[in-house]
Parts: sequence; structure tokens; C-alpha cells
Amino acid sequence: MNSQTPPRSTETRTPPPGTAAAAPENGTTQDFDGVKRIYYDGYWIKVYEAPEDTLKAKRRLIEALTRRLFNHVEHGINIPGKRLKEARAAFDNEADPERRRVKGAMLAGALFNRATDIFTKLVDLQEEGVDVQQDSTLMRECGQCLKESLNLGRMVYHISGEEGIDELWGEPFRAFSIPIEAFYESRYIKIAQTLRDIDRIAAVMIATFSGTPQFRGIEKDVRHFSEAAKVKCETLRTDPQIFDIWADFVVSAEHLAAFAPRLTHPLTPELMQLASDGKQLIVQGKELVSYITRARVTMPKSTREYFERCERYSELAGARFGPLQSA
Repeated sequence: MNSQTPPRSTETRTPPPGTAAAAPENGTTQDFDGVKRIYYDGYWIKVYEAPEDTLKAKRRLIEALTRRLFNHVEHGINIPGKRLKEARAAFDNEADPERRRVKGAMLAGALFNRATDIFTKLVDLQEEGVDVQQDSTLMRECGQCLKESLNLGRMVYHISGEEGIDELWGEPFRAFSIPIEAFYESRYIKIAQTLRDIDRIAAVMIATFSGTPQFRGIEKDVRHFSEAAKVKCETLRTDPQIFDIWADFVVSAEHLAAFAPRLTHPLTPELMQLASDGKQLIVQGKELVSYITRARVTMPKSTREYFERCERYSELAGARFGPLQSA
């Protein structure tokens, strides 16, 4: 990694020098080489100061969360808020379960955008000197739209098509409902959970492939990629270091995906199939880590199913090619 990259979030899992031997309490902050970090569940995560808790700041936050959501979900559901009535009628009048699921996702998108539209207008009024009460009719409507979109968000798939990410739908409602500082704190908890799953996926990939002669050397690429992913996960796009961090993340992903199995002779169909299946499984692991890194939330269903595929691969390799499992 470039020497200018800030310390990795997982480099210090024990307390910094001069502290007690026990792990710090969650929420403990510490400076590392001039970078403030906060400790949660085994990880020191880079801290970003929360903005002042104002309607204007909440508008910017909700707008950012809205863009983030639509970047990670299936195409075609980013329906403008002004088409909310049309989207609701299409959903209500649809009887086919599969088509109703898609139209429910579109309605969720319209509700999401309607809430953002309302919040934007309220902030505009506030900037013009109009006193906007937190319990006003429009504020209540905004909250109701976010709440309904959260319920319908269960019908929306991640862009991978494998599962939904309920966390992304809930974030704007939390940002709307709680102080911004509390929202930022919840972000660190979710990042720690995501970092944990990146480590878990990397460990399973290494356990599955590192002892197989066809994939000897894969451990180095997996570790480099997972470390780059964890740094990317904790880093906001506005961070000055994002250029080095994003470049390292992308290049390490490309190197892992390009790893070529080392085929040994004689090249039997079974051996070639095992190598092909392993290569595909490595690419799937790279994609899964990339998805959760960019979203900064866990994907438990996809992770569980990936672990199951790795287990089946290990069993197949052990049963059919036992001698190949020894380095």
C-alpha cells in the first residue's frame, strides 16, 4: 500500500501502548499518528467529526444516503417523488406476485425520493426565515414516507440480485429521527460488523484454497485485498486519502480476480473442473467483499451462502483429489 495511506483500521486490535492489557471499551477514542480512531468490537475505526445537528445538515446527510442507496440496489426503482401516486396505483393494482415485488420496489423508491423532496423544501423555507417545527405536518409526512419505504425496502434486491440490504433503507429514517452525532456513532458500529465479515470471508477463502497446489500463493493476494477493503470501508469519499485508498482497493481486487490456477499433469477433466470451480469461487468471494465494502454494511445471506459453497468445494476436492490438498 502507498506509504501515505493512513493506518489500517485493524492494525491495532490490542490497546495502544501504555494502556491496560484488556481490550478497550466500545466507544474508546485514541489518536494514532495524528489520526483519531474509535474502538468497536475489536477494530480501531477512523473518526469523522459529525456536523452540527441542523435541518440543513440533515438534508445534506439524507441526500447523500439517498444517492448511496440507489447506487447499491437493483436498477429501475429510482422513481421521482412526484410520481408517487402513479407508483402506488401500479403496486396496488398488481396481482402477479413477481411483478408486484418489482412494483413494490419502485414504490419504495418513489417514497424515498418524496421524503427527500419534502426535507429539501423544508430546509429552503428555514433558510428564508420560516420557523419549521419538528412536529409540523410536512415533517410528519416526511417521516411517514421514510417509514413506509423502509417496510417496502424488503422487496428490493441488492444490485447483485442475491439479497436485499435493509440497513440502507433504514439509514435515512434514523438520520431523520435521531441527532446527527448519534447517527454517526451507529455508523461505526456497522463498520465494525462489516470489517469483521471481511475478515471472516478472507479467512474462509484462505482455508479453502491455500493448501491446494493449484492455488498455492493465493493467501498473499487474499490478505492484500481484504486489508485494502477494510481501509476503503472506513474511509469516506471526501477524505483526502481516497485517491490512494480507492486505487489500492481496485488494483488488489484485480490481482485477486486474475489469479491463475497452477494446473499439474496429467490434465484430467476432473482436475480442470476443480480448477475452474475454484477460480469461480475466488471471483465470487472478491465480489462479495467488494459489495459489502462499498455498502459498508453486512450481507448475511450472501455471506452464509458463500461459506456453504466453499465448504462444498473443500469436501469435493478432499473426496476426489485428496493428495492435491497437501502443499
